Amino acid sequence: MPGGRLTHDERSQIAEGLRDGLSYTDIAGRLGRPISTVTREVARNGGPAAYRADAAHRATTSRARRRKQSPAAAPATSPSAGDVHGRDPEAVLELEEQFTAMMVATGLPRMTARVLTCLYVTDGGSLTATELAQRLRVSPASVSKAVGELEQQELIRRERDTGRRRDRYVIDADAWLRGWMASARQNTMLADFALRGARVLGTATPAGTRMQDIGHFFEHVGRTMIQAAEQWRQDDAARR
Repeated sequence: MPGGRLTHDERSQIAEGLRDGLSYTDIAGRLGRPISTVTREVARNGGPAAYRADAAHRATTSRARRRKQSPAAAPATSPSAGDVHGRDPEAVLELEEQFTAMMVATGLPRMTARVLTCLYVTDGGSLTATELAQRLRVSPASVSKAVGELEQQELIRRERDTGRRRDRYVIDADAWLRGWMASARQNTMLADFALRGARVLGTATPAGTRMQDIGHFFEHVGRTMIQAAEQWRQDDAARR
């Protein structure tokens, strides 16, 4: 029923709609569900190409079962349990799932998205690898791979824990700006490569023209991203 959990039949209809090439809007209309429900469901279960109704239903059932485990295990799945700010644990869990689903939709692997989400919803904004593994109930190796990807994209930074021989992974106000600038640099590198390729192929040839167009596109996008970041810095400084 609308507002409740998706049934297996609804998941089968989602899978069928994806196979038929329907948009999320069309699928949601058939189900009588919000579009956000469909997009989250697909994103958290492999994306449009890999979504399978049976697997999605089993995964959702498993997640629900883990949430109902003993109170002693609650902090691992719900950092907000016993929240000093009085936040609703269920609402925070739903927020975490939505955040993770959105990050997966942008192209992040699911585990990487889960780690990023965990850092964002933690009031301190920093956790060790051990703390991340405990909260997410995953292996340290999974956390290590995820934080490596996030560091590469400059979405988090690493700090040495004072007085202890361990690292902390930190999310801060500039995280998205660093990530944005890293993406801008990648676009600039793509532009340089494509323009060099165009010269090798010959700019008057069809292949060379194609490469040149690609180069000019990424050159424009990279420059625009850098300009937008500089404008944000100025606006942010003016607000402070």
